[in-house]
Amino acid sequence: MDWIISLAQLILSISILVAVHELGHLITAKYFGMRVEQFSIGFPPKIWSFRKGETEYAVSAIPLGGYVKIAGMVDESLDTESLKNDPQPWEFRAKPAWQRLIVMLGGILVNLLVGILIFIGITWYYGDTYLLKDAINANGGFVVGPAGERIGLKTGDQIIKINGQNYRYFQELVDPKNLLADNATYTVLRNGEEVTVPVPPDFIQTFNRREGITDFVWYRFPSVVGQVVPNTVAAQVGLQPGDKIVEVNGIPVRYHDEVLPLVRQRTDSVSFVVERGAQRLTFAGKFPDKPVIGFYASVPEDFLKAAEEKISYSLLQSVPLGTERAFTTLVVQVKAFGKILTGVLSPRESLSGPIGIMQAFGPHWDWERFWSLTGVLSLVLAFMNLLPIPALDGGHVMFLGWEILSRKKPSDKFLERAQKVGMLFLLTLMVLIFANDIIKLIDRF
Repeated sequence: MDWIISLAQLILSISILVAVHELGHLITAKYFGMRVEQFSIGFPPKIWSFRKGETEYAVSAIPLGGYVKIAGMVDESLDTESLKNDPQPWEFRAKPAWQRLIVMLGGILVNLLVGILIFIGITWYYGDTYLLKDAINANGGFVVGPAGERIGLKTGDQIIKINGQNYRYFQELVDPKNLLADNATYTVLRNGEEVTVPVPPDFIQTFNRREGITDFVWYRFPSVVGQVVPNTVAAQVGLQPGDKIVEVNGIPVRYHDEVLPLVRQRTDSVSFVVERGAQRLTFAGKFPDKPVIGFYASVPEDFLKAAEEKISYSLLQSVPLGTERAFTTLVVQVKAFGKILTGVLSPRESLSGPIGIMQAFGPHWDWERFWSLTGVLSLVLAFMNLLPIPALDGGHVMFLGWEILSRKKPSDKFLERAQKVGMLFLLTLMVLIFANDIIKLIDRF
């Protein structure tokens, strides 16, 4: 039932972003004296609504968007009955083009502002916890998973540079702006020699998959037993929380990533030598080809103290820092979109719909992750809505821009046809993205 928690997070996030987006249209429309007939979060059928003044406020059943119906505007409702009459002073079409342009930009600007505010809030409330690259390298370098091995990294590598530049924190290894850089590289120290490992242009797609980051690189640490799972090999041989494994099947080990491969080399029996306080104990037992040993590793506190750097920020510090992070995120999204259009990144791997986004929220409610993803989605929503596609805000902005520059207003009939074409395009795109989500989900199982 973990999917219910993921779905609830998705619905809450989308509802917040749709509400503030449509609120941007509503506030600007009312400010310029336009009549707003309906404000809805979600698409019909309606679940609940109330009327205040001239506007009906509604919550609808399909939580994949929302809308504001402004009198005299050709929108997704395709209600053109009022357009048969002469323009009325309170109608959208009767207002100057610059006012209509501000109304159409209202939702985009509010999403941009909300994204910035969320990044500021996250920076102020949570601060930052970084893992120091130098501490990881000094402790044996990195353990490399299949995704890292595919590009040429090896366990034990000390990654000393990204794109030819020194770096400070582990998190920078998977920073999208670094992975999306032209001719991206990692420089590693391997057996005393510097080796340059090229990063493929489409490597960022690895991190769109569920196993992405943890399947790439991680830090090495001693194999200390945390929680022992009942009825497993670990429980059978007598391992206890706090035991430090120093030998497996007669072979000395220093790091946790060395334990399981040594265990799997022999399927009939297994032996461990552990340090338990001042004692050095040996345990042995049958190992009937089980896929796991049966304990969760505990990262030693002394390693974390040496490797972690925690930074707190005042509200005054968080404002410029959070704003910078929001715009950096937006630039990365735009850059990735450009690489999709040019074929560098695969649309199938890079684009995600509601199912993919739901999985990104995860099966456990983590408020930091929730607000981080909501902030990113708010910025993405602002950017996507600015695309010059009829039926999106950007389509209206495109036509209004033409009207302002040429001083010629497109006919209502043209706008109606453009709206239909845009809606057909968006519905087709939505179906393809849903199908892509389902295919990727099937591929994982």
